[in-house]
Amino acid sequence: MSAEQARVYNEIINGRRGQLVGPLRAVLHRPDLADHWQRFGEALRFGTSLPQKLVELAILVTARRWNSQVEWHIHSQEALNAGLSDNVILAIKQGQAPDFADADEASTYEFARQLQTTGNVDDALYARLHAVLGTVGIVELSSVIGYYTLVSMTLNVHDITLPNEKDELPVADRDRLSDLPRAHPFAPFLKSEK
Repeated sequence: MSAEQARVYNEIINGRRGQLVGPLRAVLHRPDLADHWQRFGEALRFGTSLPQKLVELAILVTARRWNSQVEWHIHSQEALNAGLSDNVILAIKQGQAPDFADADEASTYEFARQLQTTGNVDDALYARLHAVLGTVGIVELSSVIGYYTLVSMTLNVHDITLPNEKDELPVADRDRLSDLPRAHPFAPFLKSEK
């Protein structure tokens, strides 16, 4: 490592992550970018106003859409630890429609699903989540989804895997993004679809 790579590496392993995993393994080749990247990721993962359960749910939707095995491996456990139900995690993993009992979880899932599949979200959904999360929360949620899309693409293109781990996500076609079904039964408070 160069002196700059070593500095960034030490900041990462001595920070909240505690280890160098995932896309930072690739991006450390450009230490100034890795430094910005790890700070941005730390702010979004650990420093938002969002409940951690909703952050992890948005990350899981993103990981599933992009078939990101490492992202799924790390964040499925984090989502469980944050209080997301086993059944919801399993449904997303299997590409099935999740059944939510919590309206904020259903709205967050649908926000992430729509943003990943259409590039935008419908007005009614935006308004519903804005009423719950506020402007800052909506900015943070869309940023989490965008950041973890970057993470997923980086993991995929550099074929970064976890050592001694087998793939957890079933992927029918490695060269295709996974479909994300609407939540089932789709919550009555979310009526429109883009």
